[in-house]
Amino acid sequence: MKLVIGIVRPERANEVLEELYRANVRGVSMSRVQGHGGELDRVETYRGTTVRMGLAEKVRFEIAVSEEFVDTTVDALAEGARTGEVGDGKIFVLPLERTVRIRTGETGESAVTPIDGGVAR
Repeated sequence: MKLVIGIVRPERANEVLEELYRANVRGVSMSRVQGHGGELDRVETYRGTTVRMGLAEKVRFEIAVSEEFVDTTVDALAEGARTGEVGDGKIFVLPLERTVRIRTGETGESAVTPIDGGVAR
């Protein structure tokens, strides 16, 4: 099992969700985060003072998947997030040691990536 984390532009969040849905990837968590990557610092004026804005708004997706869904999930995240510009984001794939579905007590791969009548592409 893996935990796939995608950090993307907030304006691309809906496109990412659509791509994940098309790929039959379910069980997504998302949150708003701030970060700094390859983007240039932007300068803004706030109450008459020039301020260097070092952190950019991003959206973080977290998706626990079985091994066979890793590539599908990464491809869907990348396709939905890609604009071709600096600041599109990053995807991280981490090993997932243990998963428990609280409602049923299922553990391991049966507790992640439910398939609603579809199959990973």
